[in-house]
Amino acid sequence: METSGNPNLVLGTAGHIDHGKSALVMALTGTDPDRLEEEKKRGITIELGWAQLELPDGRKMTVVDVPGHEKFVKQMIVGATGVDVALLVIAADDGVMPQTYEHVAVLQTLGIKSCVVALTKIDMVEPDWVDLVEEEVRKFLATTPYANARIVRCSNKTGEGVEDVRSAIADACNEATAVHQSKAMRQPVHKVFSVRGAGTIVTGVVWSGVARPDDIVEILPSGQRGRIRGVQVHGKNVKEAVGGNCVAINLSDVKADEIESGDFIATPGTVHMSDFFDCYFTYIDTAGTGKPLVSGVQMHVAHGAKEVLGRVLFADGLTQLGAGQSCYAQIRLDEPLPVSCYDRFIVRTYSPVRVAGGGQVLLAHPKRRTTLGDDRELLELINAGEFQKAVELELALQEYPRTAQELAVIMGTDGESMHDCLTKAVESGAALTLGDGTKYFITQRAQDALIETMEATLIAFHKDQPAEPGMKKETLRQQCFPRLDAERFDRLVNLAAAQGKLAINKGLIGHASAQANASKAEEEAVAALQQCYRNAGKVPPELKDAAEELGLTMPLARRAMAILVEQGKAYKVTGDLYFDIDVANDIKRTVAEACSKEGGAGVGELREAMGISRKRAVAMLEVFDKEEFTVRMDDRRFLR
Repeated sequence: METSGNPNLVLGTAGHIDHGKSALVMALTGTDPDRLEEEKKRGITIELGWAQLELPDGRKMTVVDVPGHEKFVKQMIVGATGVDVALLVIAADDGVMPQTYEHVAVLQTLGIKSCVVALTKIDMVEPDWVDLVEEEVRKFLATTPYANARIVRCSNKTGEGVEDVRSAIADACNEATAVHQSKAMRQPVHKVFSVRGAGTIVTGVVWSGVARPDDIVEILPSGQRGRIRGVQVHGKNVKEAVGGNCVAINLSDVKADEIESGDFIATPGTVHMSDFFDCYFTYIDTAGTGKPLVSGVQMHVAHGAKEVLGRVLFADGLTQLGAGQSCYAQIRLDEPLPVSCYDRFIVRTYSPVRVAGGGQVLLAHPKRRTTLGDDRELLELINAGEFQKAVELELALQEYPRTAQELAVIMGTDGESMHDCLTKAVESGAALTLGDGTKYFITQRAQDALIETMEATLIAFHKDQPAEPGMKKETLRQQCFPRLDAERFDRLVNLAAAQGKLAINKGLIGHASAQANASKAEEEAVAALQQCYRNAGKVPPELKDAAEELGLTMPLARRAMAILVEQGKAYKVTGDLYFDIDVANDIKRTVAEACSKEGGAGVGELREAMGISRKRAVAMLEVFDKEEFTVRMDDRRFLR
């Protein structure tokens, strides 16, 4: 079994019907991309065709042969969305034709920067005519990104110039970079079918990452998961297929009717459906009407192998866009698409259907707005290819600490790539990790602001309740950051405590500056309660009555009494009933003496010996039983 580790670049054909695209692919690769009987019968390409091209230096690349007929422009768009290098085919006997304009508009809008022009059928016309057509082509391309594209004359029939086309493609590849750079495996599903004994097969071009047998993939939009049973590249089983390869993937745990053309398969959790996204949009008037495009008009939006309806809303109040002009926009879709940052898309007019432009996804999950405000700088950085700076800015806009996965969803990339960016941000000082490890990321400014909010809340609390050492952690979280989860809040509190900003004492959180006052109040309350209960002897007050008499709050009184019990200076009976420890010990000795007699002692006898009310005597005897100091047998008690 082979490993398909060839360059992750895809060559896509483009051009008018009957200009010789498929024949040129056949001449270059030895593979006829027209597979359907109808295609061979009619002499036109209807569905996408696939082949593998070997370059002079031994490299191989996938070739996507797309339909040229106007009725199949949608299929052309599907094939072109994963293309890195274009092969524009123009017949010397026809020259530039209507679909040539539309196909070049698609290539341009998809951001395909590298292009080779094959001037075919030179064997059918005179050399002088070829010169005129080449001049026409050069003039046509002058206003496009392909003004300097190499034009190669060739004949599919005689073979003249075919190897020159191959060399020109190799040169174009040297200047090209893969359109899709994500580390996650992503593939639009072009075709689905079932094979007896194998099960479900999906085909298409791997956009990014690696497809391997036994990998788990997620099917979008359904969210169903399946396992890759096997991978084939151009009919051969491979151990893995990197981005840019045309593959047939055998899926287990997925039925053929549970996935359809236009779906997406990807590494689980790396791509998320979105029904609106921010983009940089370009309007191209392929119809030549001269009319501007109005904001909010309904369009067909094509991404990957799927096309849905949506509206293009221009940003910051722009109402219309002239031909060739670009702007930031938000696309709002009737159905969600699995878009990621830097994905390309095409829009076509609603009716009649014609290519009208498209652009590049910038934010896959933005806020629902068209007035950009602070987001404009973020979009400008992404659009300029400054993704690292964009990540740092997006983090700076976040109020709370974020995980790499959370930021990856916002910006439409995979978690591994985002984690790499955040790690670089930490190394440069543009970001911090919250607490131990690298799970949560935050900026210094945001971290300081969160700690300052907690400090301000606690200072206000201590002002109202100076004797209290602090508040419960959950109460502080709800008052300060109700949308922040407990784990992140715990890390924030621990960090602030380590910095000496907060103090944690027996589950309560207080401001460090207020601890001295709270401690003094607590010490005074302990001393006052000890004296109060010592003086009360065998008739101690309920704690709430003692607190009221001494002017203590109940929380302070309870803490103080807990300290007395812990220090062995008070004895808790039940609820708010306490005795001074010396008094309790005297009562205990009295009970021991009474219960040590033959036959033990009853409650009445013990109450009289204890010298306290029956209610308190019963409560105290029950505590003695629990302590296993005494044991009750019928209505009598004995010493253990």
